[in-house]
Amino acid sequence: MIARALVAEVIGTFWLVLGGCGAAVLAADFGTGGNGTSLGLGFVGVSLAFGLTVVTGAYAFGHVSGGHFNPAVTLGLMAGGRFSIAQVPGYIIAQTIGAVLGAFTIYTIASGNADFAITPGAGAFATNGFGADGSPGGYSMMAALVIEVVLTAMFLIVIMGATAHRAAPAMGGLAIGLALALIHFISIPVTNTSVNPARSTGQALIASVFGDGVTLPMEQLWLFWAAPIAGAIIGALIFRALIDPNRPLDNH
Repeated sequence: MIARALVAEVIGTFWLVLGGCGAAVLAADFGTGGNGTSLGLGFVGVSLAFGLTVVTGAYAFGHVSGGHFNPAVTLGLMAGGRFSIAQVPGYIIAQTIGAVLGAFTIYTIASGNADFAITPGAGAFATNGFGADGSPGGYSMMAALVIEVVLTAMFLIVIMGATAHRAAPAMGGLAIGLALALIHFISIPVTNTSVNPARSTGQALIASVFGDGVTLPMEQLWLFWAAPIAGAIIGALIFRALIDPNRPLDNH
């Protein structure tokens, strides 16, 4: 059973990266049509692509592995008492492998265009970053830290609420996917949106290996592990202590 769960996490994270980051790299900016309208997806389209991958992945793999696809989610659910600590390392390794495979697949497809190249710049190859050279909007490290912590905390609160025993079980995947889309609406200009260390690692690694002098994403990757994990644990603990419908209310 654990082997099937790990395979599901590899494929699910692969799908998340291919769908979300693939939309950003291949379709976000696709020029204009004959009437001058944009043919690209833009921020809104990329945000929805991330949400849709989580919705579809959750329904496809949630019954096998829980549908984490994200080391921060795995660690947050552990902190919230929803996941066994013994399974955490395997899940994180599987998720990271899936993300790297997804990023490499995007690079392979994008390389089919002779004009494609990964060059230094904020958000290059859907990487995450902060500061003048890493953030799409030039936001500082502190802004990146705050938004990644806060949004990942809220993501865990939504996940734990949507999958609680008293919640509508058929709607959990939809709520989680919509939450991720909303998170991207808010934070693409700030960090290009991580809230997922595996997703950040896959894009940063492939950009650094195949890019032309692209080193910043790997140099800044530490923040996109530390902040989402801290936020996920904070959110899970808040939910467990103050919101959990299975916890008796203190009426005194």
